[in-house]
Amino acid sequence: MFMAYSVTAKIFHWGVAALFAYGIIKQVGDINQLEDIELLKFEIVFATTFLLILAIRFIYMRTTQTSALPEDTGLFQKFAARIVHLGMYSSLALIAISGLMIGLLYYSGYKDGLLNDALLGLHEFSVSFSYLLIIIHALAAIYHRLKKDGVWSAMVPFWRENI
Repeated sequence: MFMAYSVTAKIFHWGVAALFAYGIIKQVGDINQLEDIELLKFEIVFATTFLLILAIRFIYMRTTQTSALPEDTGLFQKFAARIVHLGMYSSLALIAISGLMIGLLYYSGYKDGLLNDALLGLHEFSVSFSYLLIIIHALAAIYHRLKKDGVWSAMVPFWRENI
């Protein structure tokens, strides 16, 4: 049975994707750029806003939406989908949180050291891990599009399935 997500869920999904893409495109190339106080303020506002929208999306999806996976989907696939989704939320949140912590340290005058290096490592790992999970998520969506089980059309507003 085909289940479509709400318009709000679709806006959250594609809005978070767009914000993430924007964040990647405009990312700080060199940590020393944070000496520009206006850039640092922008990064803090952006990361805080992203984190807030991500949290609201998570709560909204958990309380109002159900999985679009067909009922006959195997347990492994359901488990894998859950792990990938939770992993994406976690890695995206860690990107924002570690970035905020890096900015706070930098603003406080701590521009290098073990804590800075650890936070930079966590930040970079979270970005890389989010890329991996997004690729898995996209491949799974394409798999469901080819399978024509309604999962693709539940969230994607184009190239609709004929179910």
